[in-house]
Amino acid sequence: MRPTVLIAGTGFAGEGHAQAFRAAGADVVGIVGRTPKVVDEVAARLGIPHAGTDWARALAVTRPDIVSIATPGGAHHEPIRQAIAAGCHVFCDKPLTATGASAAELLALARARGVKTAYAASFRYTASVRHAKRLVAAGAIGAPTEVECLSHFNLERSIPFGWSHRREDGGGRLNNNFTHTLSIVTAVVGDRILSITGDLRDDLGRAPIVDGVHNFATRRNFIPEDLTDPALTWGESNVEWSYTVLARIGSPFADKPVSVLFRHGGLVPRFHGDHIVFYGTEGAIFLEGHYGSGALHHHGRDGQWRELPLPDDIAAAVPPVAGETEQCWHALARDFVRDIRGETVEPYPTFREGSRYQQIIDLLRRNDPWTDLADLTPETETPT
Repeated sequence: MRPTVLIAGTGFAGEGHAQAFRAAGADVVGIVGRTPKVVDEVAARLGIPHAGTDWARALAVTRPDIVSIATPGGAHHEPIRQAIAAGCHVFCDKPLTATGASAAELLALARARGVKTAYAASFRYTASVRHAKRLVAAGAIGAPTEVECLSHFNLERSIPFGWSHRREDGGGRLNNNFTHTLSIVTAVVGDRILSITGDLRDDLGRAPIVDGVHNFATRRNFIPEDLTDPALTWGESNVEWSYTVLARIGSPFADKPVSVLFRHGGLVPRFHGDHIVFYGTEGAIFLEGHYGSGALHHHGRDGQWRELPLPDDIAAAVPPVAGETEQCWHALARDFVRDIRGETVEPYPTFREGSRYQQIIDLLRRNDPWTDLADLTPETETPT
């Protein structure tokens, strides 16, 4: 029997989730959005029978087995709460919610109701990351010692003001970049996050307010041509656009904790390529790309770097769709549906990870990691 799915969200993620669940063998029976005209158009184009703006009514009318949450993070809590109460399994894009407390509440509700959950911090499903996971488990780098995640996105400062600029709406680079890289690292070396600290910076300040932006993937099309126009209105950012996070993670492949650096500059240009590197006592694995989805290079016991091809079975498992984001949604939806059907699948990220990640983000946002050195050596004196 094919499970049925109700989608929340009509933008890039909503359409992507719908296609992913169809490919996984489910029937998409409804979609809900904020704007009647938009949700009707998307439903007609995708051939989804129920379209509306009332989530509670859609749950009652379609009675889905699964709900898929594809709206900004600040709009997740109440629809998920209602879906869990209705006994639905829940697939949710990151972030799970806008706060650690509300994320922990949803995890508790899902466990109490006995429904399955999936959390789409999903770039851990790229083929190169899966290859790295296999190599580390096989001892290709010895015991893991450290990981380095570096990315620089050079995002336009004039992207129209919206949910990504607001903490309360699930915005910020921690919610929308760190969640993926943390999931990648824990998938490869282990998921016992022992300690964490970081420095965050809002180096954007403000963004122009523009009407008509609906789809996150096309927001650049709405950047005003003249940013000096006095008629423009501006919204104030209240989230981080750059971060440096340090973590210590317990690994089943090492006796000592693995040191991890997460460095992301949302608004600055890259010079060398973004990358993720796993270092160990006997070698290293270098993944090209900000989410490690490019070529994999191995530094072995002979002291040489070599690019390794994908194993045939990993290459064959890549969903046959365009776009890395879409491929990862397809892979996670495939495992989620199989698990709901009672088939054996590898562990996948759930609300356990979503809740933990959101609590970590809260800690990073309120913590002061700095040690004041003003009294260590007076600036007026020369150290001897």
